[in-house]
Amino acid sequence: MIKTASIFIFYFVPMDIYGQALLDFYNRQPEEKLWLHNTYGGPEEMPIEVFFRGEEEMPEAELLALQLCRGKVLDIGAGAGSHALILQQQGFDVAALEISAGATAVMQKRGVKRVVQQDIYQYKTEKFDTLLLLMNGIGLTQTLAGLGRFLHHTKQLLLPGGQLIFDSSDIAYLYEDVPLPKNSYYGEISYQYQYKNQKSDWFNWLYIDQKTLLKTALKNGWNCEVLYEDEMDLYLARLTLA
Repeated sequence: MIKTASIFIFYFVPMDIYGQALLDFYNRQPEEKLWLHNTYGGPEEMPIEVFFRGEEEMPEAELLALQLCRGKVLDIGAGAGSHALILQQQGFDVAALEISAGATAVMQKRGVKRVVQQDIYQYKTEKFDTLLLLMNGIGLTQTLAGLGRFLHHTKQLLLPGGQLIFDSSDIAYLYEDVPLPKNSYYGEISYQYQYKNQKSDWFNWLYIDQKTLLKTALKNGWNCEVLYEDEMDLYLARLTLA
């Protein structure tokens, strides 16, 4: 089981199972469990209420990330909008970008003012001072190659002096008793949603260790600094253009 972040996988939404679960929870529908199948062990329950947390319930890494935001903010993979709502209440000009129609509807119902339903790779509308991906949102890049593609694309979305802030985890502990994959990076994991007896297609998600992130960032023209790390192998990083 991924100790730090498996419940925070939400950006890729085949069949929008994730979005339907958020909508049902928000609308107080009869409680159903959202399950996440994986390639390393048994299925894990994703507590839906975690996506609706208030500031007092958020971990230190997320609170620090919110404190570091400046200027115009793009919350990428905004989910139910909890981070966007906090920034909005603090007076930030924040846009919440989300691919899930269900999650988008939830954010609108919760009062997020600027909600954009679009894939990040198709988004080229505006530039920002801060690009924010929390709850392991950088995993949406799927693979190391995908992370390179993401870093190339997001250069177009930053204003001069802008920053990219996200958290991730080193999941090397999963391989303490088994060999590392031979043909792929060990942080590339596959998942499948299950909700109300429906299953999504399998999709990929990326967890990246700090050393590999630094190497990938430098290769793609970014400076990288780690701002926070905890005892569970989760860390917060800030990237700026070199």
